Amino acid sequence: MPVPIDSVSPSSPQSVEELPKPTIQVRSRNHRRLPCPQCGRSCPRDKQRQRRLWDLGSLKTGRPHILEIHYSQHHCTQCGLYFPSDLSDLAPPKGDYHHRVMSLAKRLVIEDGMPYRTASWQLWRDHRVFVPFATIQNWVEGEGEKKER
Repeated sequence: MPVPIDSVSPSSPQSVEELPKPTIQVRSRNHRRLPCPQCGRSCPRDKQRQRRLWDLGSLKTGRPHILEIHYSQHHCTQCGLYFPSDLSDLAPPKGDYHHRVMSLAKRLVIEDGMPYRTASWQLWRDHRVFVPFATIQNWVEGEGEKKER
C-alpha cells in the first residue's frame, strides 16, 4: 500500500544511504607509561588500540557523533597483567554508547514513563543516536524496575 504524500516530510530519509553521515571526533588516551592497578609499578605501553563510542548528536547539524578513542594497552612485567588506559568516565567496559546516551535513555523510560520503542525513536529523532529498544530495556532492567505512570 503506498504511503500518502502528506505523511512523509521532504527532509525525511527514504533509505539508509540518505541518512546523515556521523561526525567523528578523535580523542586520545594514549600514554607511554601507566601504574599497574595491582602492584603500582610503572608499566610501559604494549599496544595501541582504538574504540568507537556513539554519543549524542548535534541538534545544529542534525548529524550523529562518534567518538573515536585511541588508547594504550600496558603490560606489567612483574605481575604479568595486561591492562588498558582507563575509559570508565566515557563508557562502561565493552559498551558502545557514551554514559550521556545511557543516562538519557534511562531517564526517558524511568522518569518520563515512555515505552522502550518510543524512547528509541525519540533518541534518534531528537539526538541522532540510534539505540535499539532492547538495549534500552537491558539498561533499565539493570537500574531497577520501570515506574508506572
